[in-house]
Amino acid sequence: MRHPLRRRCGAGLAAIAAVLPLWVQAEVTIASPFTENAVLQRGLPVPIWGKADPGEEVTVEFAGQKKSVAADADGRWVVRLDSMTASAEPRALRVTAKESELSLANVVVGEVWICSGQSNMQFAATSVPEIRVLERKAKRIRTFEVKRTVAFEEQDSCEGKWVDKHPNSAVAFSFAYFLEEAGDVPVGIILSCWGSSSIEAWMPRDMTETVPHFKTMMEEFDSDAKTRERITSILEGTKPWSRNDDIFLRRQSNILYNAMMHPLAPYACRGLVWYQGERNTQSMFGMLEEPWFSRNSGMLKYGDTLKQWVQRYRKEWGNDEMQFLMVMLPGYHKEMATGPKLGAEHPASHSWAWMRESQLKALELEHVGVANTIDLGDVKNIHPKDKLPIGKRLALLAARDTLGLDVVASGPVMKTVEAGGDHLVVRFEHASGLTTTDGEAPTGFWLADDSAKWVEADAELKGETILLRSSDLAKPLYVRYAFAGKPKVNLVNGAGLPAYPFRTDTFAP
Repeated sequence: MRHPLRRRCGAGLAAIAAVLPLWVQAEVTIASPFTENAVLQRGLPVPIWGKADPGEEVTVEFAGQKKSVAADADGRWVVRLDSMTASAEPRALRVTAKESELSLANVVVGEVWICSGQSNMQFAATSVPEIRVLERKAKRIRTFEVKRTVAFEEQDSCEGKWVDKHPNSAVAFSFAYFLEEAGDVPVGIILSCWGSSSIEAWMPRDMTETVPHFKTMMEEFDSDAKTRERITSILEGTKPWSRNDDIFLRRQSNILYNAMMHPLAPYACRGLVWYQGERNTQSMFGMLEEPWFSRNSGMLKYGDTLKQWVQRYRKEWGNDEMQFLMVMLPGYHKEMATGPKLGAEHPASHSWAWMRESQLKALELEHVGVANTIDLGDVKNIHPKDKLPIGKRLALLAARDTLGLDVVASGPVMKTVEAGGDHLVVRFEHASGLTTTDGEAPTGFWLADDSAKWVEADAELKGETILLRSSDLAKPLYVRYAFAGKPKVNLVNGAGLPAYPFRTDTFAP
């Protein structure tokens, strides 16, 4: 989008410009995430940046603030507006320099979140009937959708514009809807996602210094002339891309970050919602021919990469408290060509359970939440439609952790497991009102001893604890709960939020 500019040149200057055009000063510009209808983050300093002639003074005015700065030797300028309170009042953001100015209309202040990931984040709101009912009620949600493309180098700008409407992403919309309802403030969603992309696609190149497997991947990418030539050919070729070319682009490492994430920093935001992981369940290197046990190991490594990724993004945004909300992969199961075939509910079957455990490692960092989806999903469909509860659970986490509201945002979390001879006792946190959704005994619990042979447990609910035993196991030592591709679960707390999956064994995957 080209911002409207108003030139203020006298007749004499215009005449000189006609003869010596190189003498005319460049128009002041503002970074691509700033357009009309933008939402600025409340409660934090707000960087505003762009380009002008080197040394030129640039002034930014908004909501009674007026800040000036000189562009540096490269022509870059940045000012930081002071923290503001939320306001749905549409106001103009004005940027002026010596010979040019621009004005962005209908700018408001509220809660800004980036929503990123792969196809389940991209999954359209229009495909979910329950969401279509809520769309008419969404009054203060705005969206900036980043155009899907790639680049070999980090880009300073991206294509997109703020629109005064909700995102066509089922998860992003439902998250924004319930967050706006909880916070009673405008909500801005920056949607930057692409189906079947791995976490490595969204990683800056300098993470090769901290993530060994990413270093290997980038070395292979750099040395693969055919891949780079094909990428160049696609970018310079006709549009729209073919489906095969589109898939080829989005499955490359680093180049999505360069084009679709780097240009956004350091746009002030409360945090980032991340719904990704399906691609990485195919192993850290996406090698489909790897044996099932090797892939499980790769999924376990994802958690370490995820933590490094969070910390690197916080550095990029200059905000150590930037909130990250992860979506746990929901129920799904696909039997592998090799390895044991034990079914969707068995805890020893190759499954997404290992990825979910890996995703939960992100909780070792502060200002991170994981929305539990273990009761959701479709055993045969990797793109399930039950997105509304995901958005609601994400909004609960954001309401508790960023809005400071007194809400129950977490389901039961295993606290301790105590051995009692022929039984185990599981105690939970966030377990007030512990119950089951169907009034039956808790399901999804499995027991084992050192033989590592798992048997289904008989589970009994006792207050805020679960007692586990099995006639097939004289002395159980370990428990796995909901540790399967599509487990059958019914355990919730009084707020109706499901218990998080866990395991207490250390058996190799």
